[in-house]
Amino acid sequence: MTAYSKTLLQKFSDLALKVGLDLQPGQRLLILTTLDCAPLVQEVAACAYQMGARLVDVMWDDEELHTLRFQHAPPDSFHEYSTWRTSGILECLKRGDAYLRVYSLDPNLLQGYNPEHVAAYVQAEAQHVRPVYDYRAEAGIPWLVITFPAPGWAAAVFPDLPPERQMDALWESLVSLYHLEAPDPAEEWRRYLHKLTARAASLNQKRFAALKFTGPGTDLTVGLAPGHAWFGGWNPGRDGTFFVPNLPTEEVFTLPHRSRVEGTVRLTKPFVNPGILVEDVTFTFAEGRVVQAAAGKGEGLLQKVLDTDEGARRLGEVALVPNSSPISQSGRIFWNPLLDENASCHLALGNAYRITLSGGKGLPEEAFAAAGGNLSSLHIDFMVGSGELDIDGIAEDGTSEPVMRTGEWAFEV
Repeated sequence: MTAYSKTLLQKFSDLALKVGLDLQPGQRLLILTTLDCAPLVQEVAACAYQMGARLVDVMWDDEELHTLRFQHAPPDSFHEYSTWRTSGILECLKRGDAYLRVYSLDPNLLQGYNPEHVAAYVQAEAQHVRPVYDYRAEAGIPWLVITFPAPGWAAAVFPDLPPERQMDALWESLVSLYHLEAPDPAEEWRRYLHKLTARAASLNQKRFAALKFTGPGTDLTVGLAPGHAWFGGWNPGRDGTFFVPNLPTEEVFTLPHRSRVEGTVRLTKPFVNPGILVEDVTFTFAEGRVVQAAAGKGEGLLQKVLDTDEGARRLGEVALVPNSSPISQSGRIFWNPLLDENASCHLALGNAYRITLSGGKGLPEEAFAAAGGNLSSLHIDFMVGSGELDIDGIAEDGTSEPVMRTGEWAFEV
């Protein structure tokens, strides 16, 4: 069994609460997690109370219960969802509680089960949690997603190691990627987050109309919505606070125009949603919509996910990450969207973030869509970056300038 160092768990908790969530004295904290993450969750709770939290609520999940459902539940039941979960989360968010997701899911959890059932499950969950995501974004609620080792995930990342070494190897990787070996990981991350904020500010000054992606199997033009805003590093919260939605983070991101995406893109890493793995994927877009999707593994399930709703075939995010990021340079696929998206430039199918449109917060859905924002119950990142990817920024007059060359930034800030 992995022996987690209490000192490292304390540093991890300190990083999550002080940098990720900017937890305030007197605030409550809601944690959504799985049983495998209990060692970290317990340390986070202790740290939160030491910082003055009034109450730490934890909503637990268990992977084994999901597999039991797919093994034994009635075939017509997978569209059903435990609505008390979203009702309880919304109640906490409306009170102003901070929201922490600590997850560690086996990427192969739902492989081998009926794709019709899996698709129904994914769609039902996406539809029911969308009000949570929408409220969280509109109200400026601090939220954060981090990850922690679990046996199924460790086995997927380190299949060549003996089972008794897999968890230790994954924990060692996370210690490095979160900089937990540093004397003060929180301060180290603060310095880096300021650099990401500066990178986003420089892109906001350029006001590109589109980005052109070129690489092996990729020739894609992503139009950017007029009024798009780049973000990276800190997100503004309520009452002058700032939070970081994902840690680790290496990205700057903005709003693609839902109807102005053309061409073909080949994914450079597997298409992963919790418990679902699809590999060797190529998408072809026309007028902003995926009109063709091919996969070497899991294509049937991919097609069903794309049919979740009208917005599931359109882009809601474009994010830029240099190939020199620590996660990329580890040379390892983590089969985890939180980590893998920070190793690679990526795009996201589905719902767009309102903050990535200037003045977007509070806009009615019709106005947001008219401005180019996509609406969907899904938001699934897919990775397209590599050391062979070039990106050009296209101005309104059609002129272009390099943004990335061979996967690295082509300009300084």
